[in-house]
Amino acid sequence: MHAASRSSAVIYTARRPDDSILHQVVAEGLDDFLADGAASGHRVPLFIERTFRDYLLCGDPAAGFVRVHCADCGEDRVVAFSCKRRGVCSSCGGRRMADTAANLVEFVFPHIGVRQWVLSVPFALRYRLAYDRSLLTPVLGAFIRAVFCSHRRRLRERYGNGIGHARCGAVTFVQRFGGALNLNVHFHCLVLEGGYEVPRSASGPIDFLSLPAPTDDDVRGVLADAAGRIGRQLTSRGLGEDSDASEADASSRGDPLLAALYAASVQGLVATGARAGAPTLRIGRRPGSQGVSEGTLPNLCAVGHGLSLHAGVYVPGTDRRRLERICRYTARPALAEGRLRRLADGRISYRMQHPWRDGSTHVVMEPSELIAKLAALIPPPRQHQCRYHGILAPSAAWRGYVVPKAERAGDAPRQASCGAVAATPPCESRYRPWAVLMRRVFALDVLECPRCGGRMTVVAAGLVGRAGIALVPGLGLKGRAPPGGASVVRGAT
Repeated sequence: MHAASRSSAVIYTARRPDDSILHQVVAEGLDDFLADGAASGHRVPLFIERTFRDYLLCGDPAAGFVRVHCADCGEDRVVAFSCKRRGVCSSCGGRRMADTAANLVEFVFPHIGVRQWVLSVPFALRYRLAYDRSLLTPVLGAFIRAVFCSHRRRLRERYGNGIGHARCGAVTFVQRFGGALNLNVHFHCLVLEGGYEVPRSASGPIDFLSLPAPTDDDVRGVLADAAGRIGRQLTSRGLGEDSDASEADASSRGDPLLAALYAASVQGLVATGARAGAPTLRIGRRPGSQGVSEGTLPNLCAVGHGLSLHAGVYVPGTDRRRLERICRYTARPALAEGRLRRLADGRISYRMQHPWRDGSTHVVMEPSELIAKLAALIPPPRQHQCRYHGILAPSAAWRGYVVPKAERAGDAPRQASCGAVAATPPCESRYRPWAVLMRRVFALDVLECPRCGGRMTVVAAGLVGRAGIALVPGLGLKGRAPPGGASVVRGAT
């Protein structure tokens, strides 16, 4: 495969001091962080170490690049490979966020209404879900079944019992982070507002039955059902209320250092250094402030059984731009580097996106504390953060007949309370070239010459190493270019 077809890039044409803050913190403190773990007798997991070390090479031409050339004016540019790691690099996380959102809007979600259901779980369960992939899947499945059961019940009430077993659909993003860079595993589920009644024969139409907005009682019913299902899943695995916490915690026995990082991050405590065990310092916090009570909950919200559920965000089927914004929000990376600031005393300040209920607006950390917090947010390898359910699942029998690929073939559903889609053979996936993807995602034409506006073409690609990068003719590159290199395009293989 051509190197350019495996690349996607973000152009940096000016110095970005916010990027350099995180890079400097990791470059200066990573070895000490790893050494502290080794000194305690427990090495930092290899996937965390690799993520940090690959981040330090992200956008470095010495680690690999694609060279593009303009035949009209002779301009040369370099597209440096990126790390493609999760949890630390906001550049790669932002590219993945935008790419995922574009794919969902163009190829997954039909042109029907979508509602966001957000489920938050108790602190103890957040800790277990952070490391136990065998537990995360059934817990998420229990919640999805509760939402789908509510949909089917409401469909029967609205359209009668003769509709049969309606097919619902959803896409879930598993977020591991909170606003203060704390470990907070929760679920953002984008659920189709209704269900499909599939035909008995392959030649019949696929009817979509829409639903009105749920009521507060419906949301409380979903929460109660999900709590019961999740409780049974935990009990069947020996993790119920009567279980021995020390016996059930496999992470603390198998990887105590990672367990300590997770536990401290979930509780909002400092994991390492001289302040280990102390609360994370927050600016603006009001002493003695209390959280919101159940009597002041917004509409379509419910709290109970240790869980919190919010279903107040709805996107009409015709508003594709807003749907893409919701998808980007749910798929966003954990860290927004533009909110990082280095204080005069060397500490790092991180501004939250929204003030907390207790008034907190910033968290202040030592550089080593920031590395420990980011380490807890790195997802374990081979753990998917975006999951598909119901009729939108990859192996669903009727998926190809309802996704937008089939609609673009001339079978778009009618916008009505009950629309029909003719059952035609599904289309194959459409390949989006690298440059087209970049224009779609970032509104940037990476193959447009910045000097003359002509078209640039890929002329070379390779891994030359730091010693050989200065020998590339005409580029004049030496050493590490990002984050301050003005002639470097930072990309992803």
